[in-house]
This record gives sequence, C-alpha cells and structure tokens, in this order.
Amino acid sequence: MTVHPEVNRAIEAVWRIESGRVIAALAGLVRDVGWAEELAQEALVTALERWPHDGVPANPGAWLTTVGKRRAIDGLRRRQVQDRKVAELGRDLAEETFTPDFDAAFEERIDDDLLPLIFTACHPVLTPQSRAALTLRMLGGLKTEEIAKAFLVPEATMAQRITRAKKTLAEAKVPFEVPGVAERGERLASVLEVIYLIFNEGYAATAGDDWMRPALCEDALRLARVLQRLMPDEPEVHGLAALLEIQASRTGARTDADGEPVLLMEQDRRRWDRLFIRRGLAALDRARATGGPPGPYTLQAEIAACHARAGTPQETDWARIAAGYAELARIAPSPVVELNRAVAVSFADGPAAALLVARALVDEPALARYHLLPAVIGDLLARLGRYDEAAAEFSRAAELTGNAREQALLRDRAADSARGVPPRR
Repeated sequence: MTVHPEVNRAIEAVWRIESGRVIAALAGLVRDVGWAEELAQEALVTALERWPHDGVPANPGAWLTTVGKRRAIDGLRRRQVQDRKVAELGRDLAEETFTPDFDAAFEERIDDDLLPLIFTACHPVLTPQSRAALTLRMLGGLKTEEIAKAFLVPEATMAQRITRAKKTLAEAKVPFEVPGVAERGERLASVLEVIYLIFNEGYAATAGDDWMRPALCEDALRLARVLQRLMPDEPEVHGLAALLEIQASRTGARTDADGEPVLLMEQDRRRWDRLFIRRGLAALDRARATGGPPGPYTLQAEIAACHARAGTPQETDWARIAAGYAELARIAPSPVVELNRAVAVSFADGPAAALLVARALVDEPALARYHLLPAVIGDLLARLGRYDEAAAEFSRAAELTGNAREQALLRDRAADSARGVPPRR
C-alpha cells in the first residue's frame, strides 16, 4: 500500500504525541508493558492502513487505544486466558463510544495509567541506558532506529537493549503501578535521572559530530512537563523542569553560524529564549513553594537561574553560584559537582583559588577519563598565564572527548595556549 508522504508525516506526528498515552492505557489493562507496546504498534499499523482513506479521527489516541484493546481481547482468547477477563475487557470496550464525554473520560483514565508507565519504564532494575531507551520508545514515540541514532549505536544493538529491558521487567515481575510511599523517593529519583540523562545527551552530546541533538532535549522537556502535571506536589519534579527549561533557553546561542560551539561566557544572551526562561523561573517558584530544603535539581535550577537573570556575563552573581554548588556538594556530593564549584570559585575568588579545588580532583577514579577536568584545569592555568601547562591540559582533554565539535574546540584552545594567547573573557 502506498501512503501519501503528507499523510504519513501526519500519522507519525500523532504517534509521537499519543503513543505514550496509548501504551499506558493498554498496559493498565493487560499489566504487561512489553505486550502493551506490541498492541500499540499493531494499532499503529491499522491506522496506517485506514487513516489515509478514512481520515485522521477526531480523537486519534482514543481510536488507537480502542484498536489496541480489541487486539488485546483477541490475544487473550488465543492465549486461552480465563473467560471472565476476556468478557470484562469486551464489556468495557462495548460501553465506549466516541462522544465528548468519552473523550474527557479517556483523558482522565490516560493520566491514571501514564504515571505507572513512567515508573515502570524507569525502574531501577534496568541500567540507566536501558531506562532511557525504553522511555524514549514507550513515552517518546521514537522508533528504534531513531533512538539508536540519538545514542550513536547500531540499530540492532538498540533493538536488543530494548528487548532485554522488556524481558528484565517481565522476569523481575515489576508491577505496573505507582510505587508506595516507602519507595517512592528512590523510584522518583530514578525517573528524574532518566529524563536528565536524555536531556544531557541532547544538550551536550557525548560522541559524534554534532555539538547538540535538540530533538532529545525536546523529548526530555516534554517528559518533564508531563511529570509536572501528574505529580504537582513533588518539588524535585518542578526543580528538574526548571533546570531543563532554563538550560534549553540557551540552545540557539550555543553554536555559531557554522555550527561551532560557543561557550557560556561568550554567548550572545539576546539569543536566549525568554519564554523558556519564564517557564523555568515559574517552575522554580513552584519547587520553592512546596517548602522544605531544596533538593539537587532545584539547587541546580537556582544556579541556572543566576545565569538567566544576568544580562551580561559581568553581571553574573558568581558568589551565589559558588555557594549554590557548595550546598549541592553537601547534599549530593560528587566529583562533577566539585568541578563545577571550581569553575564558580574561579570567577568569584580568582583562578588561583579555583585551581586548588580542581587539582584536588585529579586522583578521583570517576574523573579519570572525564575530559572536562583537564579542560577546566587548562582554562585556569591559561588565566594564570601558565600557557605551556594549559596547552598540555587542553590537548589531553581533546583526546578524552568523543565529540568531534568539542574536540576541535579544545585543540584550538591548546594551540592558542601554545602561542601564549590569553583566553577570552
């Protein structure tokens, strides 16, 4: 069957928007996220066959869900599941009609099922990479080839990763539910970690030729906004959303006309997206309004807000940023946080004070191959006029990064230092 390209694009757009909700609704019925995703895919195939002739329905999500339910009933019959469950599903389906009341009920039920799907796809029994892949597949509506391209792995490798993730969830008998109060904190941390991982891979790609992959940032932002709606009383949900919105505001200024990276202090802040900043600051206000001490994401959002509020680099409140990183290091200690604190200290108290902080991290196993450590040390040395040492650090950083654009930037900085060119500030 030949599908007109415009129709095909429309169906793909609907799938990106509705797939997570459809899978959630089906998983709520069959209690198996792997099978629910298969049912949703089968419904999509049916849509590809029928929508070019019948047109896109008024409520495409409800249409896909209904087709998926019918497939579920057929599957349950084939598997010779108890007649009671088949009858129950069939009765529910028979009562549904495509009326405005049905649409409202559909939206309400989807919200009830979407949150368990998020917690299931981000379950700690999976590796962070598998959680991210499964989340993009089930909640982002991405094809396996798109996820593989985003993370720079072969499509077959990504397909295996997703298949293994589904199998692991089934073998571990992970329930399709929102975790209880006792474990919700740990499980929510896992969900937020996955969304942040997806955003960071888009914001500063770890490998490949592109400095950024904006589509991944958009997926992460959409997930964070959905989570805000579903969990309005969780401060760290709003904290993460605030952080991502403010970070995303800089996207248009992070590369020049040739696609080359532009560092934070050199960016044209007129190109920062004020709508994203307003959204981020509003989310930060919601995080603060819940009361209690701020969590790690809220603290990072407050640091990002310091940059967003500064009209020029010179107006940045570096003392407040350094204090923010010190507090972040206290509640969520990590070598990366300490490295970020070193950068803030360099502007608040000077590069000599910051070099002491950064040098203390050189023996940290977690940073042994982290290119930003020698990059920061190189920058501090260059600002102190120790150009030969700086050039060596920049060269080492270039060897460690897997991103081609970042590698070129670091090599340029090494060459500048070798010639005694002071860093731009």
